Amino acid sequence: MPESAHSRLTRDDARVRKTGAFIPELLAAAEEIVHGQQSLIEGMLVGLLCGGHVLIEGVPGLAKTLAAKTLARLLDLDFQRIQFTPDLLPADLTGTPIYHPPSGEFRTRKGPVFTQVLLADEINRAPAKVQSALLEAMEEGQVTLGETSHRLPDPFFVLATQNPLEQEGTYPLPEAQLDRFFLKLHVDYPSREAEQRMVIAHSSGSAPTPRLRIGREQLAAAREQVREIHLAPELLDHLLDLTAASREPQRFGADQLAPLIAHGISPRGSIALARAAKALAFIRGRSYVVPDDLYSIAHPVLRHRLLLSYEAEADGHTPDQIIDQLLKTLPTP
Repeated sequence: MPESAHSRLTRDDARVRKTGAFIPELLAAAEEIVHGQQSLIEGMLVGLLCGGHVLIEGVPGLAKTLAAKTLARLLDLDFQRIQFTPDLLPADLTGTPIYHPPSGEFRTRKGPVFTQVLLADEINRAPAKVQSALLEAMEEGQVTLGETSHRLPDPFFVLATQNPLEQEGTYPLPEAQLDRFFLKLHVDYPSREAEQRMVIAHSSGSAPTPRLRIGREQLAAAREQVREIHLAPELLDHLLDLTAASREPQRFGADQLAPLIAHGISPRGSIALARAAKALAFIRGRSYVVPDDLYSIAHPVLRHRLLLSYEAEADGHTPDQIIDQLLKTLPTP
């Protein structure tokens, strides 16, 4: 007797929940250390599950570094942090061949990029050559030192931070390079309750350390499972309408947005949104994507891919506001 759609769905959901059984534990363990930033941890986890890299923007002191370090420790992944500065050189990041006189050979000194989780702190403080060296490693998964190419570890996950303040002396990432980041997360201040727990923990000297250790095999299985999450054809059409509306708003009845958008979302954005929605569905314990998954992750995926016109920026519009209006324009499937 053929398997019914309901039975197949129940079986697939059970498999997803079994593979992702560590997710609630991981989020709870992270919350014990990084108070009030669960959306940040969840966004970072989406990027990691999809094999994409994440750009994080927020003022100093919001636990961006602590969140990155905590996630790496909980997943038992190697972690490195490098502070980007104006005098940083590409070799400081990637490493360099060094001549060894006794042997008459060049030996490779690998830089901090050879890790599994790399925190590139204040990426916009470093000049373009350093940014390009990092972005090349992100895109290719390898680094060339001298005449030899070296594969980076798997997984290789970059978390880059930007400080929206103190823009003097910075080197803003070009739009084409921003598009290479899978997500752009905005970090806001925690709630009063979360900040109270944070103050009590750190002022008493009893701030917890990660105790949970998720095996790398579990992470690999989860990444494989995310690829199998079902995205229904009608949701795919809705997703494609959203990105198309950013390029031709008049065609979707959003004429008022046309003067505000300089360049719409690229096909890379469409691909990233589909993958991110699948990862979010997996985190939420489902084997299929629902509209709320798309809406929940749309802003982090699309905000850095939507370029506003000069008029829009002068009037104080933000990409998030434009994305909100695009979502309201399109009927929910």
